[in-house]
Amino acid sequence: MNTYLNEEEQVEALKKWWKENGKSVIGGVVLGLLIVGGWRGWQHYERTQSEAASARYEQVLAAAEAGQADSAYSLAARLDAEFPGSPYTYLAALHVAKLKLAAGDKAGARGRLEWVRMNAGDPTIRQLATLRLARVLVDAGDLDDAQRILDGAPKDALAPELAELRGDVARARGQAAAARAAYEEALRGKANSPLLRMKLDDLPAASGNS
Repeated sequence: MNTYLNEEEQVEALKKWWKENGKSVIGGVVLGLLIVGGWRGWQHYERTQSEAASARYEQVLAAAEAGQADSAYSLAARLDAEFPGSPYTYLAALHVAKLKLAAGDKAGARGRLEWVRMNAGDPTIRQLATLRLARVLVDAGDLDDAQRILDGAPKDALAPELAELRGDVARARGQAAAARAAYEEALRGKANSPLLRMKLDDLPAASGNS
């Protein structure tokens, strides 16, 4: 009898608890399902957006490789309009800059590279734009701007390339000692570069450094 009463009391207690807390429990379960469903939906959206941006980028790349500059410019503009902020948008801009440079439009190339350097979310893409922009500036003789950009660039996987460019700037200024130091730093990161080794060997002997 006591066992029966205890079971009855437990059932009544459970009913009372459910009456008081059932709605909040159901609400929590529903909220949890919504969160999980929303997260999965967002992941699916991001995945489809990334795939679409990638497909558009492949079109830009194909046009660029085929030498169809106007088509590449148009496709890159569409990519930017449809997927602003996507890494593919900034990668496409790098190709646009390359095409503009090949066409002799140094100002256009510089503008695209500056835009990527200042806006890309991916640090590797920003650094690549920095490297290419510095090269454009060195070739144009804008050594002060090139030096400013190189001095502000972070040390990362592209550090040897940045050091080489610092050496190019120093060499263009006739600063052989600084150029030698920069080239030697670059060689520590890419020892198998014949061009870099040649640049270093072409510098005046250490006793003649300025």
